[in-house]
Amino acid sequence: MNALFEAAKEVCDFMQEQRWKYCIIGGLAVFRWGELRTTLDVDLSLFTGFGKEESYVDALLAHFPKRIPDAREHALKYRVLLVNTSNGKPVDIGLAGFSFEKTMIKRATLFQFEEGIILPTCSAEDLFVMKVFAAREKDFHDAAGIAIRQRLNRSRILRLLRPLCEMKETPELVEKGMQILERYK
Repeated sequence: MNALFEAAKEVCDFMQEQRWKYCIIGGLAVFRWGELRTTLDVDLSLFTGFGKEESYVDALLAHFPKRIPDAREHALKYRVLLVNTSNGKPVDIGLAGFSFEKTMIKRATLFQFEEGIILPTCSAEDLFVMKVFAAREKDFHDAAGIAIRQRLNRSRILRLLRPLCEMKETPELVEKGMQILERYK
C-alpha cells in the first residue's frame, strides 16, 4: 500500500469518525484529475467555518503529532495545521471557512486510489480553480494537466475563479486560467 495513500486514509478516517466535512485537495487530487506527479504530503480541506477553529485544531493535535513546535498557533493564524500521521507522512490540513470551500467539500466525490483506499476528492473544476488561484508555476502546470485530461465546465470555473481573484485583487489570474483552458480544449 502506498504510504501516502495510507496516511490520507488515516486522517480521513479520523475526520469521518468526527463527522466533519472535508476532502482531499493538492497533489493527491491531481493524481485523480491531472497528470501524475510526485507529491510528498497529503493536503486536505476541512470545513471549520470562522470562530470554531480551535476545537478542530485541538482535536487533531490530540490525535496526530505536530510537525512544528507552534503548530496550534500557526494553524490559528495561517489556517493550515501541519501534522504527521502514524507512518510519519506529512499532512497539511487547510481550515476552510469561505463559501467556495464549503461548496467544494460538498461537491467532493469518492475515488479509489488503490484497493481499500477510497477517499473524497474535490472536483476537477474546483482543483483547477485552486491551482490557478495559488498562482505558482507548478500549480499552473497542474492546472494544464487537469485541462488536458478532463472535460471541464468552463462556465463553472469562471464563476468560481472570478470572485476569488477579485477578493485577492488578482484579476490577471482569471485571464491566465482562461488561457490555459483555451490552450488545452
